Amino acid sequence: MLTKIHPFLQFSFFKQCEFSINSKGKNIYLTFDDGPVPEVTLEVLDILDEYNAKATFFCVGENVKKYPSIFQEILKRGHSVGNHTFHHIKGWNVKNNEDYYSDIEEANKLICSNLFRPPYGRITPKQHYHLKKKYRIILWSVLSYDYNKLLSKRRVWKNVRNSITNNDIVLFHDNIKAKENMLYALKNTLFFFSAKGFQFKRI
Repeated sequence: MLTKIHPFLQFSFFKQCEFSINSKGKNIYLTFDDGPVPEVTLEVLDILDEYNAKATFFCVGENVKKYPSIFQEILKRGHSVGNHTFHHIKGWNVKNNEDYYSDIEEANKLICSNLFRPPYGRITPKQHYHLKKKYRIILWSVLSYDYNKLLSKRRVWKNVRNSITNNDIVLFHDNIKAKENMLYALKNTLFFFSAKGFQFKRI
């Protein structure tokens, strides 16, 4: 199970994708994919508030359209947002790239961000070349596997605890499927790494 993305893989993948953030100090960049959803996102925001932690939410356009007040709450509480397509499209599977780009732009009418994360991290070199002209393409250096129902919440937390180093981008999901594992790992991440002097920043 590849939890920590090795620097060699980061370099050999798409060199202009961002897997971590080069910044001073002890920083962690928490990110959440697939929201906003009322069953999960608001609880995440409250937990982040307890630690004065900031994060980045890669939002699905159709969820922003359904729950605009939750999307606005993310912004109101000082977090950043990114584009995760309108329909959560997997770039590898599209037959027409123009349809993929149109879906992203439809989402960005609501999200208004220059940050983009392809669902599942699956994007072709051609799509990457096109999108990097407009967007910062943000991937991750630590994958929590919070969505994996075969893993216990304690295993998910262990994945994160044993993998995080300075300036890592950590991938969580604020969706219903990942909720139990994610919330447990998130609370422990904030408590454990705050005690070690880390700050949680938005991208």
